[in-house]
Order: sequence, then C-alpha cells, then structure tokens
Amino acid sequence: MWLLVLAYLGGVLTIVSPCILPVLPFVFARTGQPFFRSGLPLLAGMALTFALVASLAAVGGGWVVQVNQYGRWLALLFVALFGLTLLLPQLAERLTRPLVSAGSRLSEAAGQDSRPRPGASFLIGVATGLLWAPCAGPILGLILTGAALQGASIATTLLLLAYAAGAATSLAAALLLGGKVFALMKRSIGTGEWIRRGLGAAMLAGVAAIALGLDTGVLARVSTASTGGLEQALVGKLSGRSAGANGTMSAQVPASDVPEDGAMMAAGGAMKMAAKAPGTLPVEGPLPPLDGAVQWLNSPPLDAQALKGKVVLVDFWTYSCINCLRTLPYVKAWAEKYRDQGLVVIGVHAPEFAFERDVGNVTKAMKELGIQYPVAIDNDYRIWRAFNNEYWPAHYFADAQGRIRYHHFGEGDYAESEKVIQQLLREAGSKTVADGLIDADAQGVQLAADMNQVLSPETYIGYQRAEHFVPQTSLVPDKVAAYKTPATLGLNDWSLGGQWSVGAERATADAPAGRIVYRFHARDLHLVLGPGKDGKPVRFKVTLDGQVPGDAHGVDVAPDGTGQVTEQRLYQLVRQSDGVKDRTFSIEFLDPGVSAYAFTFG
Repeated sequence: MWLLVLAYLGGVLTIVSPCILPVLPFVFARTGQPFFRSGLPLLAGMALTFALVASLAAVGGGWVVQVNQYGRWLALLFVALFGLTLLLPQLAERLTRPLVSAGSRLSEAAGQDSRPRPGASFLIGVATGLLWAPCAGPILGLILTGAALQGASIATTLLLLAYAAGAATSLAAALLLGGKVFALMKRSIGTGEWIRRGLGAAMLAGVAAIALGLDTGVLARVSTASTGGLEQALVGKLSGRSAGANGTMSAQVPASDVPEDGAMMAAGGAMKMAAKAPGTLPVEGPLPPLDGAVQWLNSPPLDAQALKGKVVLVDFWTYSCINCLRTLPYVKAWAEKYRDQGLVVIGVHAPEFAFERDVGNVTKAMKELGIQYPVAIDNDYRIWRAFNNEYWPAHYFADAQGRIRYHHFGEGDYAESEKVIQQLLREAGSKTVADGLIDADAQGVQLAADMNQVLSPETYIGYQRAEHFVPQTSLVPDKVAAYKTPATLGLNDWSLGGQWSVGAERATADAPAGRIVYRFHARDLHLVLGPGKDGKPVRFKVTLDGQVPGDAHGVDVAPDGTGQVTEQRLYQLVRQSDGVKDRTFSIEFLDPGVSAYAFTFG
C-alpha cells in the first residue's frame, strides 16, 4: 500500500519540476472552461495514456518504444494544429476543407464553443499523454525498474496510474487556480483574445521543446536535481529506511536500502542481507519451478522430478556483476565438494545489460570462469519472478523435500552458507558429509573486496541511471555530442571527453580519443565494456593521477596502462596493493566504437 502512496506523491511533485514545462500550455489551454467538462477529461486522458504506454514500454521491449515514437509525432502534429487555431484562427479558415473542419472542431474544443465537449478534451489529453515525459526521478525509476523485471501485472499498472493521478492532481490544482486568474483578467481588462493567442503561442513553444528533445534532455536533467531530494525524503519516510548515504531508491542502490515489498533489483555495493542460520532451519516455502528458462547450459532442463531427493542451491547471477563474480569461487567449490553427497547447484543467469542476453556471450563467460554445473538462462526473468527475487547475487538453499530452508543475498557469510549445505545433506540421509569448510582460491577480479577501503559506489554510464556526472546538465540523450572533461573532479564525480553517444544503459565513443575520467576511492576499479558493432578490438590507455598505473594496474591492463577491449564483459583496470586514497582514474580509447556501461569497485 505504501508504494501506491509513494507513487502518488511522486506524481504530485512533478508540478515543481522544470521537465513538466512543455506540457503545461496544453493544460492551461483549458482555462476558462468548466472543469468537469473540459479540464478533467483532458487530465484523465493524459493519465490513462501515460500509464498504458509506460506499462507497455516497461514490459514490452523496444518495439513499444518505437511505436510510441510514431504516436508522439502524430500527437505533436495534432497539438500543433490545436495551438495554431488558438493563435491564428483565420489561418484555419484558409486551409483545405478537411483541415478547416478539423480546425473548426479544435477551435470549439479550445473554448470558442460555450459548451465544451468532454470527448474532444479527452482526445487532446490522450495526445498530451503521448507527449508527456515525466521526470524520471527516484520514485518513477523504482516503478519502471520493477515493472521491467516483475513483468506485466495489475500492480504495475496501478502504480503507474497512481503516479499519473498524482501529477494530474497537481495539474488540476494549477488549472483551477489559473482559471480563476484568467477569468479575472478577462473581466477586468478584456484581454481574452490575447490570452487565447498567448496560450496558442505557448503550446507551439511546448511542441517545439518536445520535438527538439528538451523534455527528455536538459529539462529532465534539471528536474531530477530539483525534486530528487524531496522524493528521497518520501522514500525514507514511507519505507522506514534512510535513503541518504547509500544512494537512491533505483536500480543501482545497495540492496540494504531496497524495500522488502518493492518490485526492483539491486546490484551495487557489498550486499549482505541474509537470514542468520539457526540450529534448526525454518521452512521458508516450496522451491518454485524452474521451467521459465529460455535455455539450459551444461544440463537438460531440471524439474521437480529430476531434483527429487536432492539438496539444491539456486544461485542468481549475471556474468558482468562484480558481486556475483566474487561469490563464484565458493559456489564452484561447493558444487565440486558436495556433488557426490547429494547437492545440486543451479545457476540462474538473469541479465542486467542487453549484451548479457546473448547466450553465446554467457556460454563463453561460463567457459572462462570454469562453471560446470547447470545454468538456466532466465532472459525473460520468469524464474526471477517465481522466486520473487530482488538481488544479484542471491542464494536459495532447498532441502531434499523441495522446501527452501535458507537464503543469502550478496557476498560474504560463506561459512554459514556451507554449514547450511552440510545440515541439509545430513537431513537428507547422507552419511559422508564432511565437517570442514572449503578454502576458496579466489584470484583476479574474484578476490574478495576490501570494503573498509571502498568509498565509491557502483556508477552507471547510461543516462537512465547516471549519477554524479559533471557537469550535471550536459548529457545529451541518444545523440552524438562533444564533451570536455573538467580540470578537477570531486570524489565519486565522473565525466566524459571527446565524441560520445549516450544511450539509456551505455555510452558509445563515436570517434578516437574518447575519454572517461572518474575520481574514486577503492582498492579495485572495474568497468563493464564492450567493443564496437564490428567486434574489432578497441585499444585503450589507463592513467592514475596522470601517470601510468605501474604496480596498481588491474588484470586487464599492462603496467604501462595499455590494454584492449575484446569482448563484452567486466574489465579490472586498477588494483592497488597499498596506499589506497582518492585517485583520479582516466581511460582513453584509441579507437572508436567502444561501449561503456558501469563502474564497480572493490
């Protein structure tokens, strides 16, 4: 229930965000008309259309976004015609006959008819809903991320409707107040005609702003900064958690800040969220079915019959997640040590980035990582949703009767997890369970993080989840733009240099000499990278504080800072042996085409 309240209040806050400005003229064009016959139908059309399109876009994939783009352009033409009839009514009379009829109807809808038509207002609201790009702050980010992972549901649509209803409420208040002001102006100085023309001009300006992408670009960046703090306060207040030091309530927050009843995933930080293993393990519920995978690797599909009488460990992971990689040495060791005693380890690969949906990429990563146990490819998140899972990595332990008895989210507590395996094997009747614990040989990127030294959070490069970019308002979505790195950066600030095209989940270098600079504090620095579309290796050069890394180089970098991006995966670029402090990391790509996704630290 609190999520509905949170969504509604998040929508209310959009009225104070600059990104709502292009839409306001469409709403204020209803001033001076009866609210229930004019303003309310328009707002209802806006809210319903936004909720429908947002629901489909979150769960339906790229085709919905593409179809909506055509709808936006049609809506822009429709609203532009509406604005022209307000600004220049005589122009409508000079258009061809079909457009004259349409212009006449639009003029009546705009207020020249003393009896405004609710249907016409609703239609304009539908068009406005297609154009509406509300500020994707923490609350809306929480809703949309949850929708993408949890799938289509009534709950998803209700949350989006609550958000849209909140925005409609604040717009309705502005419309009612504005109507009284405009009515007073009309009576006092007879400026009705000029007000009508002014609204028409404002609507055309809004159309221009949307057509140029200002609603999803500069204004959205400013809006996030202006309302983010208020939304964080709401999140913390209603969830009973602090949303301050550990980031925002979005897909990149540490797991410890995610609401337990929220619909979202988290992949950042040293995630520790586990039920402590007591002497007698409680029954948490039945092991959900594993029949949602699009493909199985290293095994035929496993079902309840195949797992009957077996102790099962289900590991949710994705191959570019540093937290998952650091747990793999333990999971692999358990699979090997207890395989003949009745343990079945099943990896469920649930992708975070688009390239992780490629089964060929996953197969190659598994071979390089030495994973020999069965892995279910969960590209549609059906197994993820069946478990009601929220985290990478997540470990679920089931007994021989098919009941989940223990779970652990994130890294650490390996000894407790292994003791759970031993206890469940003994309960299943195994007579040869060893008491000793494994000593995992973790090397390279899989070496456990030094969390006492980590002061930098997981940081996404794509504009959808980007934070701490400097300067904050200069990311240009989905277009090639020139960027210049500042002379100095604060801790955890980052910037781009050169020609880049910044997409929702990644930034792609459009020319040689593209740079990324990050001021960080941690032992290790990793960056998820991929080569260009042609698959050719991309050469790069890394520096620390302007110097070659030397002994502080990562496993994917030579001491002189040189390296190559050859495949889509996580690259370890810095590993410091001692003297961890604030450092300025820079990577320059000598060839074009590289894609950068996210920084992680250890």
